Amino acid sequence: MDIFADLLMGLSVAATPTNLVWCLIGVFLGTAIGVLPGLGPSATIAMLLPATFGLEPVSALIMMAGIFYGAQYGGSTTAILINLPGEATSVVTAIDGYKMARKGAAGRALAVAALSSFFAGTVCTFLIAFFAPPLTELAFRFGPAEYFALMVLGLAASIVLASGHILHAIAMIALGLLLGLVGTDVNSGLQRYAFGFPELADGLNFVIVAMGVFGIGEIIANLEDEARRDLGFAKVKGLMPTREDWSRMVAPTLRGTTLGAALGVLPGGGAALASFGAYALEKRVSKHREELGNGAIEGIAAPEAANNAGAQMSFIPMLTLGFPANTVMALMIGAMIMHGIQPGPGVMTEQPRLFWGLIASMWIGNLMLLVLNLPLIGLWVRMIMVPYHYLFPMIIVFCAIGVFSLSNNAFDLQIMTAFGVLGYLFKKLDCEPAPMLLGFILGPLMEEFLRRTLLLSQGDPSVLLTRPISAVLLIAAAAILLSVLLPAFKRTRSRAFAQ
Repeated sequence: MDIFADLLMGLSVAATPTNLVWCLIGVFLGTAIGVLPGLGPSATIAMLLPATFGLEPVSALIMMAGIFYGAQYGGSTTAILINLPGEATSVVTAIDGYKMARKGAAGRALAVAALSSFFAGTVCTFLIAFFAPPLTELAFRFGPAEYFALMVLGLAASIVLASGHILHAIAMIALGLLLGLVGTDVNSGLQRYAFGFPELADGLNFVIVAMGVFGIGEIIANLEDEARRDLGFAKVKGLMPTREDWSRMVAPTLRGTTLGAALGVLPGGGAALASFGAYALEKRVSKHREELGNGAIEGIAAPEAANNAGAQMSFIPMLTLGFPANTVMALMIGAMIMHGIQPGPGVMTEQPRLFWGLIASMWIGNLMLLVLNLPLIGLWVRMIMVPYHYLFPMIIVFCAIGVFSLSNNAFDLQIMTAFGVLGYLFKKLDCEPAPMLLGFILGPLMEEFLRRTLLLSQGDPSVLLTRPISAVLLIAAAAILLSVLLPAFKRTRSRAFAQ
């Protein structure tokens, strides 16, 4: 397969005027929500899902992908200028970035963040292009047993990598699996967990659940703490890094890109874990590690490269296996299903223009972000000064309109409100909602693949252990779950998340 020919085809798709406009809208919105604390890409994509119904599938996915990696850029701007990270991935950047801004080097810090992110995004675009085809070929060898085992492994890994208590993560996954069972059983025709409501006969709508938990739930949590931070920010000047900056940022950017690319494909890992890991790595191997925490270039270049690399590499399991590595990828899979596209390895062969167009759009989007980010710094910083009680009523109205437009049914608004309250309770109980959404997405798929496996084996479950690939995946999942019970692992995990 000629990858460069496929990339050129993808560029021809992504570079059409329509798709360029939607890519620009995506990265602009992504940067905007990246600078607003409490409103992440998951909530934004969930709220915008109904608005994509009228778009072509490739345009919708390009826009949502732009929102995702645009948020990684946007969060670093306010982290550097006013020590207020808009995204969890930018918390580490604030440590050295804000110190540089206080020393009058805000422009150089922002330029280093933008350039390292662009480099990581460019490298990972080509990595996706090179690794996606062979992984897709491997995925074609997967049968129902292998897919079931893969999803079990993914849920097990998300338990370990989820922040907070292990039991909370397990409970959230179990809740997501139960929510996925609501509706009519396709084999027996019987309703499950509908509780007499005819509106639940087709199951819970993915968009409504996501908008409630990530949209309304986040709004309620942020309204509880509406402290407006009128911090002011340093004047930005001297955007070009010095020769010393260039020499010092090369190695950390390469290390951050490598680490982010490796962690990005892990279920539940992604950009945040990559940025923290990259900073911890620099504290061990950097030649200037004594300066970290006091305004070091390495403390900006490494985590920024890592979080952008992690964000983009999470597209690999979604595009090749139809498996979401994080919440945003689960939303992307939901969008594909709503547009009539079956996620999985068949996307590359059956929808090559969509597959390669989405990959090519990532490089275009990163280029747009590099050009847009620095000139619009003043706008982004002033956005964060808008009080929540002005901003969030508009978001709630947008959510309500989007949900009502799905089926013109007021019952959907009640469901969204219920899940909004549930999302707020998750925040108060320190329960991360991402594992629940992964369980909700994967639950029906796991049930379907398990049933297919048992039908093909005439009811013999041992086929899951006699097929080599599924056996290896299930053993790996069991090893991960058993490791959680080890006291040494618990202590290491607790220290890692505390740091």
